[in-house]
Amino acid sequence: MNRSRTLPVAVVSLTAATALLLTGCGGGGDDKDSGKDKIAGADEGGAKKSASPGPDASAEAKIDRPEMKFPSDVDLAFDKVNLSDAEQVAAWNDAQSYARAIEYGIVKQDAGDAAYKFYSEIGSPAQSYAKKQIKDHIDAGYTVTGERRYTDVKVQTVTKKKTIAVTFCTNDNKLFGKDVKSEKVLRTKPSIKDYSSWQISMTASKETKGLWRADLIKVEGESQQCMG
Repeated sequence: MNRSRTLPVAVVSLTAATALLLTGCGGGGDDKDSGKDKIAGADEGGAKKSASPGPDASAEAKIDRPEMKFPSDVDLAFDKVNLSDAEQVAAWNDAQSYARAIEYGIVKQDAGDAAYKFYSEIGSPAQSYAKKQIKDHIDAGYTVTGERRYTDVKVQTVTKKKTIAVTFCTNDNKLFGKDVKSEKVLRTKPSIKDYSSWQISMTASKETKGLWRADLIKVEGESQQCMG
């Protein structure tokens, strides 16, 4: 992943309580992840890059979602997927929103922004990860500019009506850091650092019907598999 604009993507450490979904614990910091720790079901099933059915209109209408308006110089492009299961569609839609919310917090320069909190379980590794990514960017004095691509999407139901695993790749070869004060864009040449592999465990909200929130997360930087 191209992190001249930011700081390296870190894998959120996972506690023993997450053992049902992960085989082991992820490392932290700037090191590349070994790729051995995986969310159960994350590499199974999937979806082809084609038309994506929209979220269930009746369920969506009842949910008061935080608004995210990005500046014109930031484009987050998600591959379309073909899913027939309504819950998988909803989980994937909210996984997209969680990913957007991280970048939105960076753009807003607000580590306490409501969007990432809305799309992640309170106190979860996914919420901690989002907050840290935003805070690290703020502390470094950078926002983002350009386009990020989200590709190679796979969605798998792990526990019926409770947990759905979502995996995808990110391509940042057109996304760069921008100094908040000077607005200088830090452009770099494309490299393996632009690519990361994401695994997210989405959990059905107990309070809000139709809403799925990120619970566990694993991000592997410099991902060879995402370069293909």
